[in-house]
Amino acid sequence: MNTLKISKKEKYIVVQLDRGKANVINQEMVDELRELITNAENDDNIGGIVLTGKPHFFSGGVDLLEVYYYTSEQIRKFWGSFLLLATEMIAFSKPLVASITGHSPAGGCILACACDYRVMAKGEKYKIGLNEIAVGIAPRQSIMQLYSFLIGKRKAYQFLLEGYLMSPKEALEFGLVDQLTELNETLSIAEAKIQQYLSFPTKAFMQTKKALKKELLTQMKLNFEENLDILHKQLMSEESRIIMGKVVDFLNAKKN
Repeated sequence: MNTLKISKKEKYIVVQLDRGKANVINQEMVDELRELITNAENDDNIGGIVLTGKPHFFSGGVDLLEVYYYTSEQIRKFWGSFLLLATEMIAFSKPLVASITGHSPAGGCILACACDYRVMAKGEKYKIGLNEIAVGIAPRQSIMQLYSFLIGKRKAYQFLLEGYLMSPKEALEFGLVDQLTELNETLSIAEAKIQQYLSFPTKAFMQTKKALKKELLTQMKLNFEENLDILHKQLMSEESRIIMGKVVDFLNAKKN
């Protein structure tokens, strides 16, 4: 795989996002993550997954420098497959633990939210949350449901309207992450958590997880194509393209 590094442990795998400095998400990464989730679900030798990033970045979110230049058809495909990835991660029957090694805004936050447990690196400089509105993207109902599942409807409503990014300390306080630790310990603690999950009776764990996430999964799948059409139309609107274009110009200037 080109965007993922996979390390096999005795009962689980560690998957490191591996695409540039910030692990920004493009179509290839989404496709590879979806393939990975499907293969792991069907492989009896894989008991679960730890998803991790690189020092200072779990994932910087969607790669606007690439996705902005997709055709209209490619943009619809990308967002559709990304939303399906989030749904498939939530539906994954085995333990799925996030080792959040730094910044995790927008799409990176969604990947983390879809996991069962989130260990995040300490540090006020790191930010996590859904700030899509700031770049001209209106999150769909399914993502709002996912955010609300973790931090509650009131805070999700407030933070989504403001595009608010939390510090790790705030993320712990509001329930977006489950544990804070030093950057160099995030992976080891995430591995300890998945080992704990794997020590439980397998079928009981799977059935419990399925029951706990049943309502969320129903919401994630509800009116999927209709909501994707709405999202696609919004993304292709003049307002959205102008805002994202300005962000892309800023990122290009920063890069150069």
